[in-house]
Amino acid sequence: MQVVHEVCCGLDVHKKSVTACVLWASGRRRQTREFGTFTRELFELGDWLRACGVTHVALESTGVYWKPVWNLLEGQFEVLLVNAQHIKAVPGRKTDQKDSEWIADLLQHGLLRASFVPPNPIRELRDLTRYRASLAQEINRIANRIQKVLEDSNIKLASVATNTLGASGRRMLEAIVSGEQDSQQLAEMAQGKLRNKIPELQEALQGRVSTHHRFLLRELLDHLYFVESKMQRIEQEVAERLGPFQSEVARLCTIPGVDRVTAWGLLAEIGLDMNQFPDAQHLASWEEQLFVGSLPPAGSAKRSETRDHCGRPQAPGHCLLHLARRNLLQRPRRRLLRSPEPRRSAQAPNQTTRRPRLQSDPGAFSPSRLEAIF
Repeated sequence: MQVVHEVCCGLDVHKKSVTACVLWASGRRRQTREFGTFTRELFELGDWLRACGVTHVALESTGVYWKPVWNLLEGQFEVLLVNAQHIKAVPGRKTDQKDSEWIADLLQHGLLRASFVPPNPIRELRDLTRYRASLAQEINRIANRIQKVLEDSNIKLASVATNTLGASGRRMLEAIVSGEQDSQQLAEMAQGKLRNKIPELQEALQGRVSTHHRFLLRELLDHLYFVESKMQRIEQEVAERLGPFQSEVARLCTIPGVDRVTAWGLLAEIGLDMNQFPDAQHLASWEEQLFVGSLPPAGSAKRSETRDHCGRPQAPGHCLLHLARRNLLQRPRRRLLRSPEPRRSAQAPNQTTRRPRLQSDPGAFSPSRLEAIF
């Protein structure tokens, strides 16, 4: 096969070790060495690669262990991060040395396709947005625990109030924790439209709250306030870092179903440079692979969509895939068209119901429109 890179290196990265194999096209020579993963040892790896005249380096995307190697080699060499599924070796090649040789051999002949790795500012922004998504999930878990305590104490606040942790609900919970037991006094703390349900609130707030329930509610509310304060700090940090890109955020918010937080996730996941993707289909396919790769294995329970304590869907870490799942990116929105036939009052026993036709919405959002935004 044709040699594309004269001197290249393949890295087999693990938690505590990195096995490097350098290949020279002239003379078909190769040399293999093993290094540790401490910073000093990774610097030694870079020095050895420069001494060998290496121009291109390839490594697998193994968990998070590739990141320290990438951080120190980026800028010194042309580094390719490749999907491990794309470079599976033939059966029997199971040692670290064989794996590094196989990666180097594929790289030398140009058979590896680099994965998209955004620049460092975008990677940092991605860490923040994904951490915010995990905080939103934690808030949802705390809200569920609070609801369990209320049900255990015969408080049926959620049966009357749509948002148990709204302004009115929090005032009532704080009063319950403080020892208030009069349901009429608790119901009078309602605000806004909830005051129209004061009689129902009085019934719902008649419970059997014990000292144990008050202790749990106090701990859960404190935990809730702490996590909410952390989320507020993360949102402030993200807003500051995206300050120079407010016009891009505003244009993303014009997409149906995209708010400010989802726009942050879009920028954090795909960046601002659309030249990384050959066309719109590659963009949607790349995000789909991210989502599919995070699915649970066959036979395990499917993870439900994350929602906040108000029941609203929370934007996940991969917000672009959240849009693709809602048919805003990967394919056009579709709408049901009524059957041109008039409705019948009764249906024959053996007659099947005609399914409504599906028609693409020409004004729906597509990946090409996302490229136009940037």
